[in-house]
Amino acid sequence: MMSLLERLREEKALKVSGGIYHRLQIVFAYNSNRIEGSRLSEEQTRYIYETHSVGLDGEEFIQLDDILETLNHFEAFDQMLDSVEAPLTEDWFKTYHAILKRGTSQSKLDHYRVGDYKLIPNVIGFRETSTPEDVADHMQQLLTTYHQIANSDFEAVLDFHVNFERIHPFSDGNGRVGRLAMFKEMLRLDLVPFIITDQVKPYYYRGLSEWGENNGFLMDTCLSCQDQMKAYLDYFRIDYKY
Repeated sequence: MMSLLERLREEKALKVSGGIYHRLQIVFAYNSNRIEGSRLSEEQTRYIYETHSVGLDGEEFIQLDDILETLNHFEAFDQMLDSVEAPLTEDWFKTYHAILKRGTSQSKLDHYRVGDYKLIPNVIGFRETSTPEDVADHMQQLLTTYHQIANSDFEAVLDFHVNFERIHPFSDGNGRVGRLAMFKEMLRLDLVPFIITDQVKPYYYRGLSEWGENNGFLMDTCLSCQDQMKAYLDYFRIDYKY
């Protein structure tokens, strides 16, 4: 039987409608953007993916950035599938940040540095992140440490994700870039990937905050999301390692 990665690549190449590739494009873009404040519904996300247009819900206004970031996420997911085997590098993160934020209002503001590291300090909740002057060094250290792990596993991927988010190298879009990298690494390691859903957002944020003191919070949240992915794989009859 085909692996998930093989199936995704095949369905992408053949432009299969209604398969696992189609489903994950919509679910991933909807949830990752929703966590960061997008107002698009899952149905609107599906409509954008399938028709490259959007229907207005009554008289509700839809932010152009929400639409652009949804389209950009579809493209980023495609590019990620084509290069799963490539190692994570600083250039990888900058490239995907540029893709995800392309054409948005932030891309027209020099201080947002779309496709490059931040110029202005930022925080996650009440937690300070790496200063702009330290970002490059901290990213290099993080990547070096991660690549030295001979047998990366589920927990190692989560640890990398947490530390990336604590560095918070970009002015905006760190969560979306980080979750895309996490999905990529799970595929590379032939592990069942997962999508953090908007429904578990509070638990996800708590897990990021508590990591290092109580890893169980984030582990349990991600395992729950992984179970949801396994249900998709069972339905589409895709084999995976238990």
